[in-house]
Amino acid sequence: MPEGQGADEWIMVEVAYARPDVQVILPVQVPRGATVADAVQESGIAERFPEIDPREAKVGIFGKHTRMDTELRAKDRVEIYRSLIADPKEVRRQRAAQGKATKKGGAGT
Repeated sequence: MPEGQGADEWIMVEVAYARPDVQVILPVQVPRGATVADAVQESGIAERFPEIDPREAKVGIFGKHTRMDTELRAKDRVEIYRSLIADPKEVRRQRAAQGKATKKGGAGT
């Protein structure tokens, strides 16, 4: 905590990011009134995971989408979301089509 600032002027939050191979939750102390962007910057997570672009990242607090300029409250968990690799609707269509093809050539032949 910087000199001249009382304990009640700081809050603890977490910054979380996950990839298929690793999940990270970093505790971060930020001044009261800090934003999501401030916490992401203070966490240093973009240096640890270069694929994160803090200017473009989709973020949320406890699973609810929010903006980078949202003011944080004590014990908030900022989550940085990865972009989807595939369109979920298209993946479901492909799985359904594969299932139908399997059933046609399945048991009883």
